[in-house]
Amino acid sequence: MPEIAHLLPVDKHDLPRAEAIVALGYPAVDALLPELIAWVQDINWPVANVLIPFLASIGEPLAPHLRMIFESEDHVWKYWVLDKLVAPSPRLAVAVEPYLLRMASDPSPGESDEGVDEIARRILVKKAA
Repeated sequence: MPEIAHLLPVDKHDLPRAEAIVALGYPAVDALLPELIAWVQDINWPVANVLIPFLASIGEPLAPHLRMIFESEDHVWKYWVLDKLVAPSPRLAVAVEPYLLRMASDPSPGESDEGVDEIARRILVKKAA
């Protein structure tokens, strides 16, 4: 674990640690990105609301860390990542475009049920504009 791993939130209400991560900024917390992205798995978690604007501001460097989410069966998490992290970041949208194209044009039944295909199409349209 990275030297700053002690700053990771310990539960969904651990706002002081989430705020400390944000205060450190990127790239200081680069090694923690996979763990930080896990905190946006449920948009209702208080730490998610602190971390989402910060993670969205990072943009393209998040792309490699999103692969495991986009290849998972957690369609709600995919939706939130697309809506809260990819949609606000045109550069991140470009970096994950192959995933967006697949989710938009050939969604799994679960992705369709959760609206992942719709949000992927909206991001692609916005990116093309």
